[in-house]
Amino acid sequence: MRVVIKIGTSTLTHPTGLLNIRLVEKICKAISDLKNAGHEVILVSSGAIGMGVAKLGFSEKPDDVSSKQAAAAVGQCELMYVYDKLFGEYNHIVAQLLITGDDIENPVRHEKFKNTLSRLLELRAIPIINENDTVSTEEIVIGDNDTLGAIVAKSVNADLLLVISDIDGVYTSDPRVDKNAVLLREVNSLEISKYAVAGGSGTKFGTGGMVTKFQAAEICADFGCEMIIVNGKNPNNIYDAVEGKTVGTRFKVK
Repeated sequence: MRVVIKIGTSTLTHPTGLLNIRLVEKICKAISDLKNAGHEVILVSSGAIGMGVAKLGFSEKPDDVSSKQAAAAVGQCELMYVYDKLFGEYNHIVAQLLITGDDIENPVRHEKFKNTLSRLLELRAIPIINENDTVSTEEIVIGDNDTLGAIVAKSVNADLLLVISDIDGVYTSDPRVDKNAVLLREVNSLEISKYAVAGGSGTKFGTGGMVTKFQAAEICADFGCEMIIVNGKNPNNIYDAVEGKTVGTRFKVK
C-alpha cells in the first residue's frame, strides 16, 4: 500500500510549541514498522514554524511574514534533525522536499516533483514534505498541510491519506461544546459538505482546522483515494488505519 501520512503541529508539539519527544518517537517507530512491512510511506509534516516560534522565544506565532519565515528556517532544521535521528534508529533514510505553489501549479515543475518522489520511493527512502515557508511570500500558498497532503496523495496515486491529528475524528458537532456530539466512523464522499463544521486552528502554533480536513477529503474523493483522520496520541491508530480496521473517521470514495 502507498500511504501519505500528514502530521499536524498539535501532534508534534506540546502546547508550549516544543517537541513532544515521547509521542514523536512512538509515531516514527510505527511508521518505520509500516515500511518494514513493505508499505511505501510519504510524510507530509507540519511543525517547522511552530517549533521555530518556540525556539526563538515567541509567545505565539507572529503575524508578519518575515518573522514566520525566520521561524520556519529555524524550526525546519530542528524538525528534520529529529526525523533523521529517529528514523535512522530503524535504518530508514529520510529525504526532505520543501515545495511552493509553483511546484504544484506549473506542469513542468509538478512533473519533476512527481518524478523525484517516485525515485525516492524506489530507493526506499521516506520523503518528508512541507511547504517552503522560508521563501513563500504569502502565508498559505498551497492552502495548508491538510491540503498539501491531499495534493501529494493525488500526485503519487496513493491508496490512502492518513491525517494524524489531536482529534479522534469528525463529530456531528463540536465535542468541545456539545457533550452529545457523536463520532462519525464513516463519511460518504457525497456527505462531506453536510458535516463540514467551520473551525479554527487546533493550537496557537498551527494553521489547520476541521475545514481544511474536509477540503483535503474532497480532493482525495475526486480521484478515488480514501482518507482517514486519527488521533495521534495513540500511535496504534496508525496500524489500525492501514490494516482497514475501524478507527477515527474514514472518508469513503465515490
